[in-house]
Amino acid sequence: MRHPAVHALLAFGLWGLMPLYIRQLAGVPAMEVLLQRSAWALVFLLAVLAALGRLAWLREVARQPRLLARFAVSALLLSVNWLVYIVAVQEGHVVEASLGYFINPLFSVVLGVLVLKERLTTPQWVAVALAAAGVAWLGWLVGRPPWIALTLAASFGLYGLMRKTAALGALEGLTLETLLMAPLVLPALAWWTWQHGGVFTQGNPVLLGWLLLAGPMTALPLLFFGAAARGMPLATLGMFQYLSPTLQLLLGVFAFGEPFDPQRLIGFALIWSALALVSADALRRAGGAPPAS
Repeated sequence: MRHPAVHALLAFGLWGLMPLYIRQLAGVPAMEVLLQRSAWALVFLLAVLAALGRLAWLREVARQPRLLARFAVSALLLSVNWLVYIVAVQEGHVVEASLGYFINPLFSVVLGVLVLKERLTTPQWVAVALAAAGVAWLGWLVGRPPWIALTLAASFGLYGLMRKTAALGALEGLTLETLLMAPLVLPALAWWTWQHGGVFTQGNPVLLGWLLLAGPMTALPLLFFGAAARGMPLATLGMFQYLSPTLQLLLGVFAFGEPFDPQRLIGFALIWSALALVSADALRRAGGAPPAS
């Protein structure tokens, strides 16, 4: 199975189906899910890197305090993103969570202007305006800004910005992030188990098994994504990213019965139009044939 499109489908498909996994942990508090996910992801990632013989970079990284500081910030952003997403799924806001990942590429465009001083093309300006109108419309419908979507988009957009200039691959980077979180996560998990009677003390092997899956559920999509990124143009890979929020939206509406009336569809349609504009503009500037990555 070496075709990059298959790897891309597996990566974004797994991310898109993540709500089904989190729903299996409905009886576990979101904070414990976050702590367990971080701990077991670290165990799994270190095991994968050891099997691949790719642990030597840790000694080099330990001598780079600026890099460690950068990854400490990205680890914090990733933790916020994970926690908000877990809460969103557990509280029945999968549709709003999908909105966050739909607007994330547009949020990244805005970050490029504000932080990297990039210049937007006219279609990109129009796309940002359409997306802002869509978010405003959805906020007006419910009487509040879509905080879940905005927090997910902002945390993941800033996370992507931090990782944009990082000198580590996706697998190594995530390992370093979970490693940096470990001095906080492991004592917090021990305290939570002691004070709140966590999953470890409940004697529920099925629930514990689902939590142990957090390691591969976190790392495998990244491995597939890395394989896809090495084998296909980045512009083409970018088209696949919309698979995840689309699957999440479909799950929210059809599997979990969340509301999605015609009024809400208007807001999503504005955002989908913005994404179509951005994608078409990217392909046009690439001459219709995206450059190889």
